[in-house]
Order: sequence, then structure tokens, then C-alpha cells
Amino acid sequence: MFRFRPAPLRASVLLALGFIALRVGYRMLFGGGGGGGAVLLDLPRIPLTGPFSQVALFGPVTTVGLWNAALSALPVAAVIVFFGAVNAVVDVSRLFARGARRGPLRTVSRALVIAWATFPALLDSVRRVRLAAALRGERTVAALLVPVFEQTIERALALAASMETRGFASTTPVDGDCAAPVLMTDAALDFDGDWRLEHLDLALAPGTLTVIVGPTGSGKSGLLQAMSGLFQHFHDGHQGGRIEIGGADRAETPPRDTAGFVGLVPQNVRLSFVAETVAEEIGFALAVRGVAAEILDQRVREVAAQLGITQLLARPVLALSAGEATLVSLGGALIRRPVLLLVDEPLAELDRIARDRVCGVLDRLAHEAGVCVVVAEHNSREFASIADAWLVLEGHRARMLHPGEAPPDRVGDRSLATPRAGAELPAAVPSGGKPLAGIRGLTVRHGDRTVVDAVSLELAAGEIVALEGRNGAGKSSLLTALALPATPGTVIVGGQDVALLHRRTRRRLVALVPENFDDLLFATTVADECRRSDRSTAGRTADRRARRRAGRSARSDPGATAGTFARLLGHDSAAAAPLLERHPRDLSAGQRLCLAIAIQLAAAPRVLLVDEPTRGLDAAARALVGAALQRVSDRECAVLFATHDHDFARSFATRALHLEAGRLTTAGYGGAETATGITPTTGAPGRDPRVTQ
Repeated sequence: MFRFRPAPLRASVLLALGFIALRVGYRMLFGGGGGGGAVLLDLPRIPLTGPFSQVALFGPVTTVGLWNAALSALPVAAVIVFFGAVNAVVDVSRLFARGARRGPLRTVSRALVIAWATFPALLDSVRRVRLAAALRGERTVAALLVPVFEQTIERALALAASMETRGFASTTPVDGDCAAPVLMTDAALDFDGDWRLEHLDLALAPGTLTVIVGPTGSGKSGLLQAMSGLFQHFHDGHQGGRIEIGGADRAETPPRDTAGFVGLVPQNVRLSFVAETVAEEIGFALAVRGVAAEILDQRVREVAAQLGITQLLARPVLALSAGEATLVSLGGALIRRPVLLLVDEPLAELDRIARDRVCGVLDRLAHEAGVCVVVAEHNSREFASIADAWLVLEGHRARMLHPGEAPPDRVGDRSLATPRAGAELPAAVPSGGKPLAGIRGLTVRHGDRTVVDAVSLELAAGEIVALEGRNGAGKSSLLTALALPATPGTVIVGGQDVALLHRRTRRRLVALVPENFDDLLFATTVADECRRSDRSTAGRTADRRARRRAGRSARSDPGATAGTFARLLGHDSAAAAPLLERHPRDLSAGQRLCLAIAIQLAAAPRVLLVDEPTRGLDAAARALVGAALQRVSDRECAVLFATHDHDFARSFATRALHLEAGRLTTAGYGGAETATGITPTTGAPGRDPRVTQ
């Protein structure tokens, strides 16, 4: 519990300084900063009228006035730093967790744990949204408020759900029936009309692995949450019929009371982390039950050894790769030896090696440890050899495949383009390709660690290049450095040095859609997003009258960005019109990604970068995004996307590159592994990439 951690202290100091700056700014805005001393700014005093006649804006700003304003903020700033210092030495969240186990402050303690753990997420949201604003060319602070607020609420809800499913503040724990993990009898699920499942009759036995498959929105996650109890007791979904989990009536028993025999690995595991280190995260469910430290430590080490992550126990959860984070979340679900393990899309962010590792762990849990494992997954191919049963969601019904019936081959993948003939894609620039962009010796360091090591490559107009590599290889860092280079002379596009340009002008050359593409969405309707994008692009026009005309046009109709969005979806403007009035987050994942791409295309960049375009998408959405990338690439534009989805790369890319430990190689693409300089201009793409919009 006592361990010095500099991060909370550092965050509190920054917050205290920000509060002082805000107080000084407030003093200068309302009434100026007068009070004696030298005059720094002789601003005119502007009295307000009407009901605000007692208020005046601005006024002379003096040294004594600013000093007094800063002094008035010091008490509050000192309190902020004090709590930061306490949290740096004492794990306050664990103290709150102890208070949540019993006593009159149980409810208050639960709220304090969530609030305390959400604060770092707020700082992370600000960092992510600032990056998104830089990528989008936004300058207004107000534009950042909506995404920061949405991300903070999302983190708080995910955290509360994670604590609920791990038994936090449970007062009446239930012992589960190991012989009957899941029993549904004419059950029905309905979530405010958004989706529903009907006539669910299902019985799952111990020691089996069942895979739930179906398109996005079919209810895979909802069905898992109905088994965990979050659907009924946390998300206020409506259940009909009867669902028994380990013999307990799910409609009457909240998740925290069945945490002893039901484990859940959520879809976004990083949002659900409640502790700072891997050991604390894995042991959280036992810690909140008051298990002795010696027993808890022994059990954590047993689970870590079972998953092969003992070396990670002392590592901060924020430093984990995607594959490591999934295994740690799995460890947190296994710590209490569950009868039923529910896993939601565990392969979405993983490379091929990490996928095989996770599938192997789930296989052993089901067939050696006797756990009833239920997995919802788009990438069902990896489970073909280990699944005992397949539950296919079609329409509003669930269909269990009969024994001997062939398992689905990545349901919906028929819509993907057929991979081109040949073992692999070429790594070389196509012969005769027009040089569009050149990267020379690009290096990126995070602290003392080199994440991108002297990468050089060329991009030709009209091509779509896949950048593959393991989790942590440096793909995202490379794409970000291409869009926002820090060193002159490393990224040249269309003959211009990107690093020497203003960040708003850079978007004419390079635009990036980050992995968390929702960070780019700032407005409350799709139409407003399109108008904002058009106004931002028009703002670069030198002629002020042209800017005003463009602004009026953007206010009257969504404009060019809306047209691009429709084309990326394969629609005309009339067919896409109903989507414009929806909230961006109400679109499907594939549609939201196409909207983010359309926003980044508003400045007509020469190079479009997309980070992990297929993460969490079903087959139909992957096909939609792949076709959109084909429409983007033309004789004036190149597309470079980072991906773990090798089938997607083979279907839509014209060539592929491989990144290993920050260095670009040709390993895995038919050539010898070498650290590349500028890629040779030999070889030819498998198809004509010049598909125009």
C-alpha cells in the first residue's frame, strides 16, 4: 500500500499550476489586474450594462494585481498538491476499497474509488484529444470539451462495470452450481429497442468452449452481458423468460454477488483496469474480499504463471502492449477460479502470435481446467480447431449449430475481396510508380527507448500500402511521426518538408486517422462534423470574403465533406442523407471510420495514413472500409495503413511492409530480412491501384 509513485504528484502539480493560471486569467478578465506596482498591460476598462452593470471587463494589469491573484489561488492549489503527494505515497484507492467492503460508508467509498481512478483517465483523454485536434487542424479549446467529456464518462462507466463484475462491495455472495454454468429457457433480451434477441433456449456444460458469432450489432456483447448480469443490473436492459447462471436467477442476482464463479473479460480491457500495476490488477477481486496478503500474493503468482506473464507483475498497466493487456485482464477474471468465463472479442487488437497465445490459454481453461468458456468474436477462424460449439446470431434469433455441422468461416467474410494470387504481397515500390513521398532515416524515441529506428521508405501515387508487425513494433508511432514530424528533412511529400509547415498546412500533404478514430469526432451530429470540417478547410483561404462565403455555405448544408462521406460509403448524397442527422457515435463502427476518413480528406492530402482500420469490425464493415480506401487512392494520393489483419491486407493493399522492433524489414514478404533504406523501385503490384472516387 505504501510505495512512492511520481505520476500522481506530477499530475497534481500540473493541475495546481493550471488552477493558479486560471485564477490569474479570471482576475484579468473581470476587472483587470490592478492593485499597485508597475503597469504591465494598460487595457481599457469596459463596463457591462443591464443586469451585469456591476461587472467590468479588463482594466490595467499591474505586477501587484497579478501577485495578489496568484496568492488568492494558493490555498486551493496547496490542497491539490497535498492530495497528490498523499496519493504518491499511499494507494488511496485501496483504502477506499477497504471502506467499500463493510460499514456505513460503503456506498460513498464505491463512488470515491471510481472518481479517484477516473482522474488519470481524464488526463489521458485530454492528451488524446489534443493529439486528435492537432491531426484535424482544430484550434478552439471548446471543440475539445465534448470528446473529453465523452471519454471520461466512458472510462467511469467501464470502471464501475469492471468493479461490479469482480465483486466490489458485495454483501450477499452466491455459491454457483458447477454442473450448470448457463441455462436459458425461452429467454428474451431487449435494450430500449436498439436491439433484441428472442427465444433463447441454451444449455452450456462445464469444460466446453462456445463461440458466439454474428455481424456487428447482432447482440454478441449484449448476450455475454446478460450472462454476466451487467445487461439487467447495470445497463438497465429488459430480460424476459429465465436465465440461470450457476443455478442463480440472473434477473434477481446482481453481478457482484456472482463474481465468485463468473469471470468477465470485457471488449476494451484497458478501460476496465482499476489498479496501477499488473499484480494489483490481477489480485483486485481477492483484495476487495479482504483476502490475506500472503494468500493473495500466492494466488496472483499462480495465475500469472498459468498465463505466462510472471515477468509482468511489477509493470504498470499503462505500459502493457495490447496482447499483454488482454492476458492481464484474463488473469483478473481467473483469480477466483470461475465456473463460467465470458470473453468479449479478445483477438480484436492482437497480432497473429498474440492471438495464438490467447486461444491456447482459452483452450486449456476449457478442456483441461473444466471451465465453461464463452467467447464473442469476429475473428472466428482462430477458434475453428478448439471450439466445441458455435452460437450464430442471425436477425433476432440465436441458432446453435448441430454436432457435425461445419463451423462458420469468419461469418460474413464472403463480402471481402478475394485475396490476390500468390503467397504474399510485394514489398517494393511498383515499377514506374510516381514518387509522391519519401521518408529518410526517421527515428522516434519515447524517453530512453527507441520505438522507430532510422526508417526510410517511399510511397508512390495511387498505391495502398499495408504496414504489418507485432504489437509494440512501432507502427502507431511511425504513422504519428509521419503526420507530425519533429525533425526537418525526414518526411518529404510532394517536394515539401512536412516538418517545416504549420500543423494546419500539414494536412494538405499528410493526414492521419488514428487507431482511436472516435477521438476525431467533436460534434453531436454527423452534419455538424461535416460543416466543421468544411469551415476548417475554408479557414485556410487567404481571401477573407471567400472564407465568409464558405462559412455561410457550410452553415446551410454539410457540403464537401458530407459528399466525400457518402462516396466512401458507396452511396449518393440522397442515400446518405438520413445518416447526417444522427450522432456520430450512433453510426456503426465502419461508418464512423469512414466519417473520420472523410474529415481527414477535407484538406485533400497527398498521403492518407490509417492506423488499424479493421480493429473490432465484422466482415461486412471490413469490406466497407477496404472499398473506401480503394476509392481514396488515385493518381494524386497514396494510402498507408497499419494492420494486424493479414487477410484484409492481401485483399486491399497493393504491397506490404513489415515493421519489427522499430525497423522496417522485408521479413514475411518473400524476401530476406534486411533493414531497409529507400525501397527499390523494382517489382509490380498485384493489381491496378488507381481506383478513383
